[in-house]
Amino acid sequence: MEYIPDLENAGDVKAKILCCQCGTPIEPNPSNMCVACLRTQVDITEGIPKQATLHFCKGCERYLQPPSEWVPCALESRELLSLCLKKLKGLNRVKLVDAGFVWTEPHSKRIKVKLTVHAEVLGGAILQQVFVVEYTVNHQMCDDCHRSEAQDYWRALVQVRQKAENKKTFYYLEQLILKHKAHEHTLGIKPIHEGLDFFYPTEAYARKMVDFLVSVLPCRYQHSRKLISHDIHSNIYNYKFTYR
Repeated sequence: MEYIPDLENAGDVKAKILCCQCGTPIEPNPSNMCVACLRTQVDITEGIPKQATLHFCKGCERYLQPPSEWVPCALESRELLSLCLKKLKGLNRVKLVDAGFVWTEPHSKRIKVKLTVHAEVLGGAILQQVFVVEYTVNHQMCDDCHRSEAQDYWRALVQVRQKAENKKTFYYLEQLILKHKAHEHTLGIKPIHEGLDFFYPTEAYARKMVDFLVSVLPCRYQHSRKLISHDIHSNIYNYKFTYR
């Protein structure tokens, strides 16, 4: 029986060539190699580190974003993923297609990120590659927590007092503070017999707390300051402020 080629559909059939390395039939490409052989010849992830280090502060639960900024990031969040990608040098040489976390034990102090990248190699051929970067979480105390641990670091004090036998108003104030997170920038809270003392690193944070108290409850306050040190050469005064 004689074979008669179908000339009408001949244009729909794609010609194939043999891979110059292993001889596997493939569609023509600039490198004339299959994907498996091409990966043995070229590594587009070369120059991208497969291991890196993240610095984490246990006191405020923030991560260090170079050069000196500390940012809050939840585990497997977009913010943490962005921070991890910024730590990788050489990632700008390839095109990032996808990135995601690989699950690890929360207490393992290891964070793994799976990356998919592609780049142009060998005269125009596009090669896609998947690899995993492992981050080691090292503990490092941030400047704010380090200063708060130092004795007498605070610069402003807000003393809240209620001179009454019935403490319902004071308990209500505590709920309002927790609800509105008014204690967010507080260095420390010290319970006193008639109330609480709030310690702050700057007068601005203490003033913000006083404004909150005035807005939610009828109260009055007094403001005072105490000179701690004075630099006569630069004319800089160091005060401690108290709101009571």
